[in-house]
Amino acid sequence: TGCTMQCVGTAYCAPPEPLANGRVLGNVFKLGHQVHFLCSPGFQLMGPETRACLDSQNWSGAQPSCQRSLYKHVLFSVLVVDITVNNDASASISASSSSSSHRPTSISTHVRASRCIEFLDSTHCTCEQGYSISSHNSTRCTDIDECELFRLTRPGRLCLHTCVNTAGSFHCECPAGYSLGRDSRSCHDIDECARATHNCSSEQVCVNTYGGHRCVEVDCPRIRNATYIKTSPLRYDRNPCIQGDNACFQAPVSINFHFMSVVSNMSTPTILFRLSAARILGDTLRFGLLGNRGVQHFSVQRSGRLTGQLVLVNAVQGPATLELDIEMSEMERRVLLGRYVTKVTLFVSPYNF
Repeated sequence: TGCTMQCVGTAYCAPPEPLANGRVLGNVFKLGHQVHFLCSPGFQLMGPETRACLDSQNWSGAQPSCQRSLYKHVLFSVLVVDITVNNDASASISASSSSSSHRPTSISTHVRASRCIEFLDSTHCTCEQGYSISSHNSTRCTDIDECELFRLTRPGRLCLHTCVNTAGSFHCECPAGYSLGRDSRSCHDIDECARATHNCSSEQVCVNTYGGHRCVEVDCPRIRNATYIKTSPLRYDRNPCIQGDNACFQAPVSINFHFMSVVSNMSTPTILFRLSAARILGDTLRFGLLGNRGVQHFSVQRSGRLTGQLVLVNAVQGPATLELDIEMSEMERRVLLGRYVTKVTLFVSPYNF
């Protein structure tokens, strides 16, 4: 429901350099994606096994190389070390050969032993995907916090909403009312009205919003000296007026209700919708806005002889609900023939997607 946002073009890193005596795995070079390096049999990888395409459009880390394996012995451990940082800033370290049943709720940094090889009287250590060599101890690998790595990039580059770091990886989460897209990064609104998962009564109208829905009641308008009859779920028409009852004739001929949903901080100016007269008896149509909450964010413009359009001229920070009335007046030689009112309610999402 609502309006759609324009997509932002995707940036890329240049293809990584070929790996002599090895190969590069991965052929997607978009921001946030990774490539992996694998050496041919008889050769040992020197440098990072994985490089990520950064927001600067450069690859992380240094270019690895493949050296002929002349190792004396291999140092390898499957020991997993979990460092838990408590709220009082003290750190406790626990080591286990199997995963613990206790999952700490405080901030966790995952550390694993690196894979080290002695080569020509020197030691070279590497880490598995999602980890990097510790700056304090080359025999340990620390988890790469992808969420923090991309925290200062454009929103939506890694995760559209929430990024959750995990040991060796990450995953994205969406707010309530959204589902995670097939790319596991974007969020799509769930239309509760179309899916009939709403809690609206039969007397209410379900209006889908970005991240939820509203149950609205379309009540009969109370206008002095005029009565109305409901002719559709979102329309009331005035009953015939008694001849000579000028007050009744001044009341709107019809009152329509229009509900819309938009994202927060939508780009402006944006045409929200158009309204038109099916037929005209007079020689002039006039369009205007009647004072209500949020009317300063809008403008009504003529778009044709029988049509007008509602334009959002100022961005609105959500969540918010704005209401306004659009009046279309039919004139004949400057004499009012009839007024037609459209009552607009705009639901602004807390999110910009």
